[in-house]
Amino acid sequence: MNVEWIIKTIKNRQILSRGRGDHDLNPGMGIAKDLKAAAVLMPMIVRDNSITMLFTERTDNLSHHPGQISFPGGRVEPGDNTPKETALRETEEEVGIHRQHIQIIGRLADYWTRTGFSVAPIVGIITPPFDVNPDPDEVAQVFETPLDFLMDPRNHKRHSRTYEGSIRHFYAITYKDFYIWGATAGMLIDLYGVLIGE
Repeated sequence: MNVEWIIKTIKNRQILSRGRGDHDLNPGMGIAKDLKAAAVLMPMIVRDNSITMLFTERTDNLSHHPGQISFPGGRVEPGDNTPKETALRETEEEVGIHRQHIQIIGRLADYWTRTGFSVAPIVGIITPPFDVNPDPDEVAQVFETPLDFLMDPRNHKRHSRTYEGSIRHFYAITYKDFYIWGATAGMLIDLYGVLIGE
């Protein structure tokens, strides 16, 4: 994959329908009413010979999804005019990457989580050089993963665990010591579907 092809493909095939989410693998799971609006940036880093994707590992003290791997993002705030604004603001606040380094290329289908969020995944390209200054209250570490690895279907697994007495199924991708699962993995699977035309 090269960056020009990715940009063209996402612009031509982006899906703006609502309602992808945790319930896709769990048909009997109810969807929360009054979903809270949120947005994340799916940041692709363009380097000399490769494209990587940037993730954060959340600190253990956060009330939502502590310790999990995620994209930079969060709730839509009153001053945010669009989900794109939320994703850019949260990226600046969480990892210190200024919006001047980010080229937004598209948006995937909103992702509904069992925890009551409707997340808008905003896809962006980041070209070095840029500084990373994680917020220590929210981000334990920032890391990158090769996009080719993330888009290889051999690395897309379905896992399950018991939650509140029921078995919940979810996608997971393991890269080195990083376990990417739940909504973050689900959005990566959606990105894969957009790029290969599913």
